[in-house]
Amino acid sequence: MFPIRSDFVSRSRKPGPVPGRYPVRFGTAELLRDADRGNAWLVSVDGVAQSYVDLDDPAHLEFDYVRRFGDVVDHLPLGPLDALHIGGAACTLPRYVAATRPGSRQLVFDADGELVELVRAQLGLRVPGLRVRVTDGRAGLATRREDTADLAVVDAFERATLAGGLATVEATSAIATILRPPGIYLANITDGSGLPFARRFLATLREVFPEVLLLADPAVLKGRRFGNLVFAASAAPLPTAELARRTASAAFPTRCVEGAELRKLAGRAAPITDEDRPPSPQPPEDVLGLF
Repeated sequence: MFPIRSDFVSRSRKPGPVPGRYPVRFGTAELLRDADRGNAWLVSVDGVAQSYVDLDDPAHLEFDYVRRFGDVVDHLPLGPLDALHIGGAACTLPRYVAATRPGSRQLVFDADGELVELVRAQLGLRVPGLRVRVTDGRAGLATRREDTADLAVVDAFERATLAGGLATVEATSAIATILRPPGIYLANITDGSGLPFARRFLATLREVFPEVLLLADPAVLKGRRFGNLVFAASAAPLPTAELARRTASAAFPTRCVEGAELRKLAGRAAPITDEDRPPSPQPPEDVLGLF
């Protein structure tokens, strides 16, 4: 674990965040305090959890899939990162990167301006090195220069489905272009029985990146329940063995899938393109709020 900057220790806030419901672009946001932690907050939109942040401890990652993001980040070369995040909500991962890698420069694209302002007002966005820009992810990607990022993260959902156009070969190629050669692309998607969307997304990543791995709960990976799947992709070798050891010993063990097993999972699935975009998976009503 990396050292936490002293200036991230929470100071008294008067007034502090106010729990409640707030209208935002993509529905109604709700801000809830975690009774088990002194200054931790859950942000959901229309009942679907979007972010969990501990303002006193930004290195605490509550959601399992965000912890998997953190595992990958922890295995990047030491030092500050230049990071691009598509989808921000309460900026859990950017706060983590800023806390564990002082001096990092980060840019967040988020299409929900009202949600950004809610987070800014209630949870604060004065994070060293962080800028947040209200824009659609694809539009934001078009503004970035080549070889400017060490890390690119896509975790952008609208009304419980992946934001349009971010899972295509075209979007993935744009992300690959902005990454420096050893950089890593991280993506969170959701899927259920049979993993039809995940298989096509995997085919998309393999079309663009020579190195890909998948981190997922075994039950999700087997299609037994709807849930999150985290993909990592790079032009350089990924720390697969290290990640496999860490995720296998996690509180909720996660499978790390690579190589031949990953190729078998992709099967004959076709990459997703701008002209051939399947609908994003719709979560069952009984799992809303769990991812």
